[in-house]
Amino acid sequence: MFERLFGSTTKDPAIAARIPPGQYKTDKFPVLHYGSVPKTNLATWDFRVWGESMPVHPDLAAIQGTAAQDGPHGHPLCHRWTKLDTDWEGVPIQEILRLAQVRPKATHVVAHSEQGYTANLPLSVLDDDDVMLADTFGGEPLEPEHGYPLRLLVPKRYFWKSAKWIRGLEFLDHDQLGFWERYGYNNDADPWKEERFSE
Repeated sequence: MFERLFGSTTKDPAIAARIPPGQYKTDKFPVLHYGSVPKTNLATWDFRVWGESMPVHPDLAAIQGTAAQDGPHGHPLCHRWTKLDTDWEGVPIQEILRLAQVRPKATHVVAHSEQGYTANLPLSVLDDDDVMLADTFGGEPLEPEHGYPLRLLVPKRYFWKSAKWIRGLEFLDHDQLGFWERYGYNNDADPWKEERFSE
């Protein structure tokens, strides 16, 4: 019963070492979000970058046409589950940063998604080799409930920072709390420090 609800603990030390404290391994892919699943019309879908950067408006084909990134990742979810060795493909965030020519004064980024959802990150966290704009999971296009057609993927933070249904990135010279952070979630969201909720 416990494992069905919370996932499994593991006695394999190599696997246990990859799971942040207070987390349990799951093989499922829990669906967690606020609001309904958006219905996306690719004919009108767009993506933009603005703020402390060059304004960029690449379409989905242009985003998908840049250098692809893939590889296994582990994802700690706020609700104490961790899913290991997930297979994502997408555009490395460095490609977007290169296109955007982010200004030196930029320190933070806000991901803007459908239905007004936002997620904030320091630029130093976003600008990492394993961060991407993902459009594929397990060799298939993202399912609608997991962020189709595009989501941000930030493996080193709790999953609410990996904004689904992303439509843009706003670069700022200051921090600006995202949706869940305004409701008491921790601003840094480092799973290895168990930063789930603000003090």
